[in-house]
Amino acid sequence: MGRGVPPAARRGRSVGGRDRGVTAVEFAGWVPLLIIVALAAVQLGVAGYAALQAGSAARAAARTAAQEEIADRAESNGRAAMSGFLAEGTEFQISPCGDEATVTASVTVPSVMPFVPDFGSASRTVTMPCD
Repeated sequence: MGRGVPPAARRGRSVGGRDRGVTAVEFAGWVPLLIIVALAAVQLGVAGYAALQAGSAARAAARTAAQEEIADRAESNGRAAMSGFLAEGTEFQISPCGDEATVTASVTVPSVMPFVPDFGSASRTVTMPCD
């Protein structure tokens, strides 16, 4: 009896008693890395969303710029086609209507990572035939 049981277990102590808390230390070591990876994934999603919003804004502004009677409202219509938190930092370049109206919308990509302040901007250009 007791042949397969280590001596420490027979005395009432757990095997590897000096290893207590190692899992908590390993977990604490991995948590910062996991948080950084999660923030990077969210940042990638925010950048993609900003690019989609730039396309929507450029398309709406180009549709308006292509109609000579309302061309002066192109920028405001472009901003109206976007989410509010991205519309404030958006810049538009609108070419006057000749045969075609071309609009470029540049949206500043907001940062969700505290140690990286700037992720640049996402730009989209749309050309529409003038009426």
